Amino acid sequence: MFYRLLRNIMFKMDAEKAHHLGLNGLAMLEMSGLSSLLYPKPKAQSVRVMGLNFPNQVGLAAGLDKNGDYIEALAALGFGFIEIGTVTPRPQPGNDKPRLFRLPEAQAIINRMGFNNLGVDHLIEQVKLAQSNAIIGINIGKNADTPVENAVDDYLIGLNKVYPYADYVTINISSPNTPGLRTLQFGESLNKLLDTLKQQQTRLQSQYNRYVPMAVKVAPDLEPEEVVQLAHCFAQFEIDAIIATNTTMSRQGVEGLADGDEAGGLSGQPVFEKSTEIVRQFKQALPEHLPIIAAGGIMSADDAIQKLDAGASLIQIYSGFIYQGPKLISDIVNLIEKRKK
Repeated sequence: MFYRLLRNIMFKMDAEKAHHLGLNGLAMLEMSGLSSLLYPKPKAQSVRVMGLNFPNQVGLAAGLDKNGDYIEALAALGFGFIEIGTVTPRPQPGNDKPRLFRLPEAQAIINRMGFNNLGVDHLIEQVKLAQSNAIIGINIGKNADTPVENAVDDYLIGLNKVYPYADYVTINISSPNTPGLRTLQFGESLNKLLDTLKQQQTRLQSQYNRYVPMAVKVAPDLEPEEVVQLAHCFAQFEIDAIIATNTTMSRQGVEGLADGDEAGGLSGQPVFEKSTEIVRQFKQALPEHLPIIAAGGIMSADDAIQKLDAGASLIQIYSGFIYQGPKLISDIVNLIEKRKK
């Protein structure tokens, strides 16, 4: 009830301003010690995925905390893991404002943020300062002004810099808001990118004497034959996990709504069925040992269960967290644990 009232107030504000205000509010709650009183961490059996022990299966998707400024505040809410970023080698402002739109009638969000962030060096400093023991994934991308044919250079910079500080690294090649980025999901471009990054991962493992898993985040706008091709490629290059999915370019489910035709990626309830079907297809196409982290339209505990039943090992929330609040974390964890009994 408290969050619903707060959300109603926040939804009357500009979406991006409310985003920052909400994160600052969470930081104040954590510093005051109120987070644990209002949202006690749910009890769960840990799960082992990608060689890491996750305290629970519910994570925060990338995009909410782009710069790693709120790690402790978010960890205090009970997330099993937190993915920060997308971060680029150099700071960049992102696309012109307005670039973030809520569609409450559909429990949806459209964004065309464009990887706005303070750069990888700032993010690393924030990770160093964080006192939380939470599992941290760092999501890396390319700068908007880096030509697509040179994208691998940016991903190498990101991988080299975040490797010592990440529990896992996500390669984001599926955002619709950086021109040309999604072309990296296919053909020789993908082969070159993954081959280069996997070779560097091996060198970094030797240098730091620790193996940091590498995941790839894919789009929901894939044809079945493209899923099969991607699955073969991910298996060939021994990628450690797939994150399915990013936002969609489809406008199914938001037709005729205010802001429903804004450019950008659509997230929230309308993408649930599409992204869940992609999870199901990847589960059938991938080797049994290769895990899937499911994201996309999880607005309830039942939605999370459907993702797990489709073949996911872990799930991530973002839009559902905005619409339902921190209670969604414990609701999902508690239902998962109930099903285990």
